[in-house]
Amino acid sequence: MHQCTRDGLAFDVCDEGPADGEVVVLLHGWPQDHTAWDRVAPLLHAAGLRTLAPDQRGYSPGARPSAATAYGMGELVADVLALLDQAGVPRAHLVGHDWGGSVAWAFAERHPERLHSLTVLSTPHHRAMAWAFRHGDQALRSWYMAVFQLPLLPELVLGVGLPYVLRGSGLPREDSHRYAARFREPGAASGGLNWYRALRRSRPEQGADRPRQPGGHRITVPTTYVWGSADPALGRAAAERTARYVGADYRFVELDAGHWLPETRPERVAEEIVSRAT
Repeated sequence: MHQCTRDGLAFDVCDEGPADGEVVVLLHGWPQDHTAWDRVAPLLHAAGLRTLAPDQRGYSPGARPSAATAYGMGELVADVLALLDQAGVPRAHLVGHDWGGSVAWAFAERHPERLHSLTVLSTPHHRAMAWAFRHGDQALRSWYMAVFQLPLLPELVLGVGLPYVLRGSGLPREDSHRYAARFREPGAASGGLNWYRALRRSRPEQGADRPRQPGGHRITVPTTYVWGSADPALGRAAAERTARYVGADYRFVELDAGHWLPETRPERVAEEIVSRAT
């Protein structure tokens, strides 16, 4: 498939690998697109897996609604569900990085029956993140999230400076310039930033710093969480606490790496995905 549609929006999808292979859905983060997986996907194909890598809401030219309310987590999860339904995939292996990791955690909570496994890169479980905001240095690390929620200013500043920001955070030059070019497309800057702006419109979850009881919202599918110890945005406190929110087989993989794991550690990322999927 090359496109998925939902509620009048059209999402571009990169569908590659053996047609009869088990399906791995790859969710990118900010300000990436499906090309974040270009170094990982061929390794998965070689292992006999089919990959579906969508350009998510705000990134696909046909799926850039202007209202921040259109980027709530419920909508983002529903986009992934529509992808699976339209691809005719009853169950898949779900992989997410950065914001794609947040969507992957939420999808696994809400639709575990549609997953064989979950692999999340960089992003801790949202309840662990909430706890770390109050008990560690995560609030300092996440200062940019508040700035990104401002109107207009982030678009203006990042329209010029995004390549330098990304390179300074450890992303390779070629990826930085590719993502920056996408960011400058009509509607793309606001589309990606609206993921952050939607946070202001979300109601805080009660008991966000406590794991739910069995039968609640703990993750119930086999899960691997891969975290880079040199990640400037996502610290150790939330990374280590994430285990509390998984009630199934769980692996925590710590790498000597930064934030951009699909681009800089593709072999190790693919290895962890394949170990869950085969």
